[in-house]
Amino acid sequence: MSQADFDYDMAADAAGLPLSVSIFADDDDVRAALQEDLAAAGFSTRESGTMDQLLAGDARALGDLVLVDCPRPDVASMAALARLDSRVAHAGGKLIVSTSVEGLDDVFAACAESLAQILVDPNRAERVIALGRMLAEVPNLRLRELSETDRLALLRLTEQVGKIAERLDRIDRRGWGQDPQAANDSAFRFESPVDSYCAPGMERQLTSTPAKVPQRKSRPALPSATLVRKIITARRLRARFLYGELFADPAWDMLLDLTAARVEHTRVSVTSLCIASGVPPTTALRWIGQMTEAGLFERVEDDTDRRRAFIRLSDKAADGMARYFAELGHDAKALV
Repeated sequence: MSQADFDYDMAADAAGLPLSVSIFADDDDVRAALQEDLAAAGFSTRESGTMDQLLAGDARALGDLVLVDCPRPDVASMAALARLDSRVAHAGGKLIVSTSVEGLDDVFAACAESLAQILVDPNRAERVIALGRMLAEVPNLRLRELSETDRLALLRLTEQVGKIAERLDRIDRRGWGQDPQAANDSAFRFESPVDSYCAPGMERQLTSTPAKVPQRKSRPALPSATLVRKIITARRLRARFLYGELFADPAWDMLLDLTAARVEHTRVSVTSLCIASGVPPTTALRWIGQMTEAGLFERVEDDTDRRRAFIRLSDKAADGMARYFAELGHDAKALV
């Protein structure tokens, strides 16, 4: 295939795809890289502009996928991003926002409706992986023959996205308590004490003698914050002596951090929770999204400042953590 034929086929594919993309970034290199990667994947770019153009264009028609690079958010850009987030959510589109660690809390607060993917100080590969996650959600998407360089890049993308998908799929299959059979294989079981207890013949007794239904057991108290903080400190200590990434378990580390915060009656920002996870912020944000969708974490808006939002443990997760530590009993101290 000649280069001219290749370019023609790619253009034909882009024109035939159901998705178009809008890009907003002040950095010319970021915009150029995004456009190049989008073209390689067969997307059509509806528009590519600066943050000022985003601020001035609330009435414009947006692409189905909107990419925003906002490393240093200010009040005006956050207001525009909040409006954009609402528009994308109501239109059923997708939003990817990249920012810095310093801007993470502001961006997280602004993106309250669209389930946006948030990337923190991403390199080009991480941006492409985010695009790949969106590609996986597009039905009946076919990519035409690519150049060797582009094909290798997409193969690497597919490998990375596959690894992420496998790990997240394992969580989905467990259902975190939604599927009683799958829940038996999970570290947590979130069914109520009544639902989980059914003695032989109990089904018949429930219909004929309701008075014999077991009483709901009260939930055990959460462990002391001091104990949980000691466990967290002990877990982090391993990185001083061994390769830390061998023990990466962001879901559990964040559950522990939020458990201690719930006992202490303190609020946890998304930046703080990312730090507690022990993994890069972009990876931590993916886990926060999955844990929120699973009903273990909850997003909480700040009633006094709409520009702030926090993450807290859900009642379902708190119940699981309380019963987990109650089951450990005195042996919990051995974890320190």
